[in-house]
This record gives sequence, C-alpha cells and structure tokens, in this order.
Amino acid sequence: MSDYEKLKLEIELRTFTSKNFVKPNDCRNIDQIRFYIRELCAKIEEYERRFNYVPQSIYSLLANYNRVQSNMIYVEFRNTYDQ
Repeated sequence: MSDYEKLKLEIELRTFTSKNFVKPNDCRNIDQIRFYIRELCAKIEEYERRFNYVPQSIYSLLANYNRVQSNMIYVEFRNTYDQ
C-alpha cells in the first residue's frame, strides 16, 4: 500500500469518525462509549480484512474511549462501594 493510499484511508477515517462519533470526553453514558468501542473494533477488522492496514489514529481513538470507559466504571464502583 502506497503512502498516498494510507493517507487517503486516514482522511476517510477522520471524516467518518467526526461525522458519526461523539468525542470521548463528551460521552456521558457508558452504553454510548461501549457502542463506539464496538464500532471502532469493527472498523479495525474491516480495514485489516480489506486493506491489510489500519491507521494508527483509530487505535489512538479506541484507547481514548477505553480510558473514558475505565474512568466511568471506576467512578461508578467508587460511588457504589464508598458508602
């Protein structure tokens, strides 16, 4: 895969996520975050299957959603058992 094709995929991915996803820090619901994580995992599998290449930015975005999810789970755990 050429550098041009990789750049084209990167731009396509950014356009897709900016139109269809809420930024990780703007998510207020754990189910919403889980949905986005599932969608990103499906996108990664699709890119691996179709192009044998996955842009690094998708892994970074996935890591951000996972971080926010972990924080939400921690806060919920703390609120439940801190009483």
